[in-house]
Amino acid sequence: MQHIIIIGNGIAGITAARHIRKLSDHQITVISAETDYFFSRTALMYVYMGHMKFEHTQPYENTFWKDNKIDLQNDFVSSVDTIHKTIHLKSGGTRAYDKLIIATGSKSNKFGWPGQDLPGVTGLYSKQDLDYIEQNSANCKRAVVVGGGLIGIELIEMLLSRNIATTFLVREKSFWDAVLPKGESELIGRHIREHGIDLKLETGLQEIVADQNGRAKAIVTDKGETIDCELVGLTAGVSPNIDFLKNSGIELGRGVKVNRYLQTNIEDVYAIGDCAEQHEAIGNRRPIEAVWYTGRMMGETIAQTICVSPVRYNPGHWFNSAKFLDIEYQTYGWVFAQPKANETHFYWEHPSGKKCVRFVYDTNTRAFIGINVFGIRMRHQFFDKVLTEKQSIDYVMEHLSAANFDPEFFAKHETDIKNAFYQPL
Repeated sequence: MQHIIIIGNGIAGITAARHIRKLSDHQITVISAETDYFFSRTALMYVYMGHMKFEHTQPYENTFWKDNKIDLQNDFVSSVDTIHKTIHLKSGGTRAYDKLIIATGSKSNKFGWPGQDLPGVTGLYSKQDLDYIEQNSANCKRAVVVGGGLIGIELIEMLLSRNIATTFLVREKSFWDAVLPKGESELIGRHIREHGIDLKLETGLQEIVADQNGRAKAIVTDKGETIDCELVGLTAGVSPNIDFLKNSGIELGRGVKVNRYLQTNIEDVYAIGDCAEQHEAIGNRRPIEAVWYTGRMMGETIAQTICVSPVRYNPGHWFNSAKFLDIEYQTYGWVFAQPKANETHFYWEHPSGKKCVRFVYDTNTRAFIGINVFGIRMRHQFFDKVLTEKQSIDYVMEHLSAANFDPEFFAKHETDIKNAFYQPL
């Protein structure tokens, strides 16, 4: 029996622990100081908005861990000694391991802005961030959110639920335009403004100004504008949480460098989840993917490698989903902001301006490449199958009704979409 230490109790680390237990009798220790028990990180915003209590975000009973002989230790890991296979804890103790899995996730980005560490300034990633926002927004009348990605829009929705006036600083020409093509980006930008959000495009943060008590009282934009506020949300992305590994001998890039088997350069040391960085990206995927489902898949993969036999990590076809206030978003396959060579994009938008679909296919072969969907639910299983079978755009159009996953009585738009796609030029 080996002692397996997992650093981090997010989706990647806990999935690894659960599957290692299913496959073996190894001693398992999970170390994290964020919370006592695993929780659904994507549900943090709904706790703040009053849709659920924090305990509702825990998918397992507190007895689950003892029943399954998974030892949970609430502590920070300060350093890793890979020569002696020992970790050093902030509390002063040490733990020896036979195999080590690093699953420490991400931390909110800071780019050296003056005032970025003032009271009243926060990110949105951890349970501690949630608690801080709860405490510091109680009497808040105006907030500023910096960074136009998915975390930023989540914080915007949270503040909107408390009727807190908010300014949203986005450096790009339109919202999330590094990821979304022009049509979708502009649709979401309009939607944000329609909710009363002060969206400032092509505008960055210059500094955060303190009051006489050393607390954030305003921000200054790179356009020279001063905006008074009591809360500043820094949501300009995340980066791997790996500072404690700098002197470990483990190869680091932006994240912990791993091969296709999620192994580091040190024997018996692995990395999974947001903190893992592939030496070479898998297909069109990024070397680091801070995505819930890939963390889960990595946890399952590493359990097989440790307990059975080495298994290559294979995340399959790219997909993702999110919500922009009350507009749901799904993407399957590849839809880039700028069309690539030999790609054709077809974009359909509903007259309401609240729903749209973008299809991408090969100009020469008509092979289906990817889809963006806003405001209409589609079936993951359908598009996973279509991409695996390398079906054509015409097959997708023919079977569009089968792809729709909207509940009964929702308006259907397949006929309008197909008519627009096939209409004579």
